[in-house]
Amino acid sequence: MKKLWIIAAISILLTGCRESLEDRCAREAKEYTEKNCPAKMDNNITMDSMTFERDTHTLHYYYTLTGFADRDGVMEEVDAVGALKQDLKNSTTLRVYKENKYRFAYTYYSAKDPKKIRLDVVFTDKDY
Repeated sequence: MKKLWIIAAISILLTGCRESLEDRCAREAKEYTEKNCPAKMDNNITMDSMTFERDTHTLHYYYTLTGFADRDGVMEEVDAVGALKQDLKNSTTLRVYKENKYRFAYTYYSAKDPKKIRLDVVFTDKDY
């Protein structure tokens, strides 16, 4: 009987130590940014950071465009929204967040004019 109580107490303690999905997402976004950003995605795109917005359950990616990509109309020419949506649909690393209907936001800034947003898009569970 004593062993049963010990096992029950340990399982309650272990259950109480679990990290919520929101906490996990916030932690992972912060750790990724600290370890990897800025990260050159290709010649014209740099990932600046990733954040988690708790109030809207949004994982938000921030990028800077340089060179050829940093001009009016280029994001439409390359169908950036369609490509981002397709990448999100195919992503297995984000599966747990998609299953929980998190939102995914992508903001691309101009390197020439850092206040200028070249693309700002949010995907919800209806998109993926």
